[in-house]
Amino acid sequence: MKNVDLQMILDNLQDGVYFVDATRTITYWNRSAERLTGFGAAEVTGRACHDNVLCHVNEAGECLCKTLCPLAKTLQDGECREAGVYLHHKQGHRVPVNMRVAPVRGPAGDILGAVETFNCDSDKHALLQRVEELEKLAMLDALTGLPNRRYLEIRLQQKLDEFGRYRWPIAVLVADLDHLKTINDQFGHKTGDLALRAAGQTLAHACRNVDTVGRWGGDEFVALLANCPAEELPAIGERLRVAVASSAVRLQPNPIPLSMSIGLTSASPVDTAESLLMRADNALYAAKADGRNRAAVANRP
Repeated sequence: MKNVDLQMILDNLQDGVYFVDATRTITYWNRSAERLTGFGAAEVTGRACHDNVLCHVNEAGECLCKTLCPLAKTLQDGECREAGVYLHHKQGHRVPVNMRVAPVRGPAGDILGAVETFNCDSDKHALLQRVEELEKLAMLDALTGLPNRRYLEIRLQQKLDEFGRYRWPIAVLVADLDHLKTINDQFGHKTGDLALRAAGQTLAHACRNVDTVGRWGGDEFVALLANCPAEELPAIGERLRVAVASSAVRLQPNPIPLSMSIGLTSASPVDTAESLLMRADNALYAAKADGRNRAAVANRP
């Protein structure tokens, strides 16, 4: 098969595909890789993946590109691997992907490089479908692409009604993007908008597809966490905090790091939507008073 035929096939795959040589220098980058990451082939070809091009991180927010990532391990031992990681999109938000790595061998069996394929985590496709439905109902925030306040208010009341009937646990998270005013003042409101979009999308991707994450207004976001026991809130808050803290706005020459202050609480039988949001909001202000980039939990009455 001619090389041009092979390239045409690779460029029409739904999965992102890229090749690296033995030094982990990217030698090929297909069209789906461009679509999934926002980076064009010209921007990444010839660069080493350990230059932190995609900034792969794990669930804990730990950078994999500077350590022995799955691709580097495959180049070392020749074993195929599969892993779930997060990559950074060119626009700054994290994207959950399933990645598969296989060695590329020469005629003598020596490892010449590796090929990695990746696609969006299938669990997140339900979120994309839900976003399309929300768009039809005009319940999306235009800036972030997330559900807006109107939808969150409706959904919260539905969840509280279910809690009253079936006792299905519901928790609320309220989060503020830290230092948005400083970003606006130093870099302009367009960059501030990019920061809001990146932080909101990262928060949404880090939650489960059964949760609802939206923009409440300004720099504030709200997440409705379904079937979430109260004792799990500290760990959840910390995981989401780390997710946002490992994202950034890619502004040259230096990226702008992002962080959120987070308040969480779970519903009690006596709660209304107003009392639940107020308690989560009080926890948020406690997190901000403690220095920002914190997650605080308010106990239910």
